[in-house]
Amino acid sequence: MNKREGDGVPRKNTDAVQERDGSANSSSPVIAAFKVFQQELDTKHDKYERLVKLSRDVTIESKRTIFLLHRVTSVTDPEAILKEAEVKLEGVRQKIGQIAEELRGEDIHQFHRAFTPGIQEFVEAVSFLHYIQHRSLISLEEINARLVFMRAEKGSAEDLPPGAQVLTFQVTPSDYLLGVADLTGELMRMCISSVGNGDIDTPFQLSQFLRQIHDGFSFIGNTGPYEVSKKLHTLRQSLGKVEDACYALKVRGSEIPKHMLADVFSSRSALIDPEEGVI
Repeated sequence: MNKREGDGVPRKNTDAVQERDGSANSSSPVIAAFKVFQQELDTKHDKYERLVKLSRDVTIESKRTIFLLHRVTSVTDPEAILKEAEVKLEGVRQKIGQIAEELRGEDIHQFHRAFTPGIQEFVEAVSFLHYIQHRSLISLEEINARLVFMRAEKGSAEDLPPGAQVLTFQVTPSDYLLGVADLTGELMRMCISSVGNGDIDTPFQLSQFLRQIHDGFSFIGNTGPYEVSKKLHTLRQSLGKVEDACYALKVRGSEIPKHMLADVFSSRSALIDPEEGVI
């Protein structure tokens, strides 16, 4: 009982000791160092979240551009669609300029996972537009040449020439390859639309183009990024469907009415074994 009555005194002494240790720790070099680390990690986390948001915006606008481009095969004025797609991609390019601004002076590899989904989708949209216009594959160098931006120096006015600084964003080879791999799926859908509209020339062009892409990926093999080897199976499926459509058009195209070609193509594509590769 007496021991409990005396507990108040040591408790006060303990509080005084803790208060004194706390004031001592606040000036400790170890605590000061950890506060610096905390600030650096918070700054990095905030930048990472901003990059994730920008990447999401790039992904959404790139997908909208791809959906728009699929209308090319079914409209009477495809040039209007292509011009609208170019305007949309310019908006996406400006978003990538904001990503380049965030990465100014930073190690890109520390933040790569934050923005890689959007960059892959952008590569897919740009390469899709380029194929429709030129019937060829856009190169990595051509894409990177478009991602050069003029920005004002930090703390300077927005009038560009005096305090202007050139910012560049470089798409990595892995992001380029992944975007091209996704492009093959869009080209397969374009083939379906073309057949449905009675266009029997585009599927054969797409078949040859997809075969070239497939051969290029085959040279990479297992030496490329892991994600590329995973998408190679989907690429083979898209190529198989397009080649199957070309076979149907070549063998039975003359005897099938044009408005029924898409139905025949869809039914034959459904018979393809998803586990069966392309030789």
